[in-house]
Amino acid sequence: MVERGPAHLWSMRALFLALCGVLMFLRLMPLDTLPRGWAGPDLIVALTLAWSLRRPEYVPPLLIAAVILLTDLLFQRPPGLWAALVLIGSQALKARAQNLRDLTFMMEWASVATTLVAMTLGFRMVLGITLVDQAPLGLSLMELVATLLAYPAVVFVSHFALGVRKAAPGDLDAMRPRA
Repeated sequence: MVERGPAHLWSMRALFLALCGVLMFLRLMPLDTLPRGWAGPDLIVALTLAWSLRRPEYVPPLLIAAVILLTDLLFQRPPGLWAALVLIGSQALKARAQNLRDLTFMMEWASVATTLVAMTLGFRMVLGITLVDQAPLGLSLMELVATLLAYPAVVFVSHFALGVRKAAPGDLDAMRPRA
């Protein structure tokens, strides 16, 4: 097995940042002048959750918080709320990554689905409690379902095109410094 060094780790973190930047740019591009009646998937969150489960060391908490906070500011969401929920959700998935490593993709997808549903419900509850205007429930559910349906495609592209595979039992031990 070829041992990968810190250069590979930092290049994968830079790749994650670049992918998120491209996805933000594409989402902000004015391709249609009329407002859409449907909500597409949040590919940045799907990418974050997929990489958090498959290779937790590629997406450190500070990078996740910075990227999602930037999306909060660019997409005019309440700053920090969605970033905090995505950070909590991704850290919860990272904590379960070792247990999910040996299970099937359907179990991974179910785990991501429950995390994403909890994040969406938490977001809407906090906005409701603080009496902040929010998108209609139908659009939020549409985005949730679209993100869950896009998750397998994000994992497929991450796995086959970008090389982000589930960590083997010895991979995570090789990344930690030795005492």
